[in-house]
Amino acid sequence: MLYLTSDNFPIFVPFGVIGFYRYLWYCIRLAASFAYRPIPLPENPTYIAEEDVTIIVPTIDAGEEFKEAARSWLVGKPKEILIITEEKMLGPLQELANAVDPDRIRVLTVPFANKRLQMSHGIKNTSTDIIVFADDDAIWPSTLLPYVLACFEDQKIGGVGTSQRVQPVGKNMTVWEVLAAFRLSIRNIEISCSTHIDGGLPCLSGRTAAYRTIILKDPEFLHGFTHDYWLGKYQLNSGDDKFLTRWMVSHGWSTYVQCCKETELLSTMKPNWRFLKQVLRWTRNTWRSDMRSLFTERYIWTAHPYVAYTMVDKLFNPFTLLAGPCLVAYLVYKSTISTDNGGYHLPWWNILASYLVWLLATRTAKLLPHLWYRPQDIVYVPAFIVFGYYFAIMKLYALCTLHETGWGTRTGIGDIAAATAAMDKQNANNNDTITTTTNGNTGLQQINEKFASSSSLSAKSNFDSDYIPPRMQRYPSAPSRPQDASQQYHHASSGSGSNGAAISSGSGSRIGNGNGSGSNVVRSKSRSGSAGGIVRRELSGRKMGIIEESYLMR
Repeated sequence: MLYLTSDNFPIFVPFGVIGFYRYLWYCIRLAASFAYRPIPLPENPTYIAEEDVTIIVPTIDAGEEFKEAARSWLVGKPKEILIITEEKMLGPLQELANAVDPDRIRVLTVPFANKRLQMSHGIKNTSTDIIVFADDDAIWPSTLLPYVLACFEDQKIGGVGTSQRVQPVGKNMTVWEVLAAFRLSIRNIEISCSTHIDGGLPCLSGRTAAYRTIILKDPEFLHGFTHDYWLGKYQLNSGDDKFLTRWMVSHGWSTYVQCCKETELLSTMKPNWRFLKQVLRWTRNTWRSDMRSLFTERYIWTAHPYVAYTMVDKLFNPFTLLAGPCLVAYLVYKSTISTDNGGYHLPWWNILASYLVWLLATRTAKLLPHLWYRPQDIVYVPAFIVFGYYFAIMKLYALCTLHETGWGTRTGIGDIAAATAAMDKQNANNNDTITTTTNGNTGLQQINEKFASSSSLSAKSNFDSDYIPPRMQRYPSAPSRPQDASQQYHHASSGSGSNGAAISSGSGSRIGNGNGSGSNVVRSKSRSGSAGGIVRRELSGRKMGIIEESYLMR
């Protein structure tokens, strides 16, 4: 190759720099991944699965594989499992639930199949402190729940993810499943690396992720989650995990991923060419979410700069990847021309062979963490190389078709807007939306009673009442008003054991048992285990938010 560079050395400089840069960062990621450590189990855990965990599973076509998955969830002894499906699937899914554990598995329905609406319906029917979303085919190790709950000992953590592996559908993996396994192995390295470097994640995967219920019960979250539009007019159904991850970042919550054998779940992938349709959907979701994070919301730049860097890198990745074969094609062409006419000395077959050897060596090295456990998959490295170039082209196609929001791999997913409208109507009929009466009291009392009775608002003993996630401190202070004016803030209590009031200023500071003129929240905590929430209503009376303790949730 040095003989070739003597022909026109400057051509190789930029491509050599690009190659050095990419593999230098890969070595850095690998080192960070090895340095990463999962959070260990606490000696005296604050959260116990039997009391504090509800598993929500949105599905429309669960089959026999659901039984194996559900049994693996029940080993961790969650308080309850909620299966959310469309009305016409109630019968078949109820039979599956009854066959596994009818006492701890409930099946609820929404009018139409829509994953986000199904998830929000499950959230509204949850009464525990922690929600775990799971795919209907996700098989958990018996230790997953304790290790996930261990992360919530840190009061700043709002969401927790896990590592993953592919579970073959048949006896042996197909080439499509092996490609998916390669991708997951690389992803496990990337998320453990980013968690170690700056504590951030590009995405808490929807296959299994846990969140604090108090975050998801926020009415503003529920509305934004089910009324999410790309460019203001294309309503989104998939990409729910991306939305949840961005919400954590934009509202000041930390995230963590437990990458270890104790939390490594098994998940099936499409065993045929339909896997490519899955990848296309994921790629569109990634484009939309990353551009929002980087250019619209922009919290990621200061909260997790390394994750922001990886997002920027992904924007240019398809172009840099395709530059390689384009350069090789140019060199092969020049090598077929005589040197007298400006051609290169090195034969074309030498250039091509050198490039193929380089690809095989570097891609095999990249897959070594996977091949360490499944050495038999080395025969699929050439397929992975071909898929890499196909994926680069797919990314460009996905970028040009971001307006397409269909699921792609599932039948029965109807019009998103129609499903949302039907659910909104059902919520209105069931008084699920936050409303107030003319005098502003009855509606508030209903909300107070509904949320105060939920154990999901109970205050855990390790929580510092002075802690407020940074971007929740942005509430403006309420303007001064006469003491006899209509109350803007109402106390929601479980009834017994109230331990007094505290005042919170707009900046997030605490003044105990006082009546500061700039106060904007009054809180009270029950010692009986069912804590009182706080209903905050804006001065305009248009919106209300439910907050608990010092968490100013909007």
